Amino acid sequence: MIFDALIIGGGVSGMQCAFVLGSAKDKAFAARKNIGIIMHQRNSHLENALFNNVLGLPPKTKGKDLLKQGREQLADLYPHVSQIVGEKVLAIQKNQEITTITTNKHVYSSKLVILALNYAKPFTIKGLEEFIVPHKKSNPLKDRIQLKNTDHFIKTGLYCCGTISGVRSQFAIAAGSGASVATDILTLWNHGNHTKIHDKA
Repeated sequence: MIFDALIIGGGVSGMQCAFVLGSAKDKAFAARKNIGIIMHQRNSHLENALFNNVLGLPPKTKGKDLLKQGREQLADLYPHVSQIVGEKVLAIQKNQEITTITTNKHVYSSKLVILALNYAKPFTIKGLEEFIVPHKKSNPLKDRIQLKNTDHFIKTGLYCCGTISGVRSQFAIAAGSGASVATDILTLWNHGNHTKIHDKA
């Protein structure tokens, strides 16, 4: 199977991207799209987080609980989004129309790849070295990195979101970054017609 979109990273930005892409399942332009997310990359910064300042989350929500609940909610609402667990991405090779993603267990192919990783060193995925630059919105003393991009777009078929895209490490910002990439991809699938997905009561 060739994925139409494969997200690498199961933190807040990656899962938010997966939720928005998955929610478009009833739209004709997205109905038959194969979407996947590789959940295990490196430990998410959410593991040790505690949230009091996020709209909609009860005070003292723990990041590790939110990660677990997010995976369960994604599986419950959008089971057509394949969750790949227990694998670490080792290399990405961009070919003409298809990107090859090699993990420690399998090799995947996807038309679009979204990198939703944290901004800490070392960055160990081979094939992306040319895009690594210092993070522009973090304390220089922390030596964080990002991938060169324009509004989350790296090059044809390759996107990034979350802190690796250069946004600040704030829950709401990372989530919005993931949602933004998802709507850009939905717009692409919808023949360039600007697209967003709203749930209605």
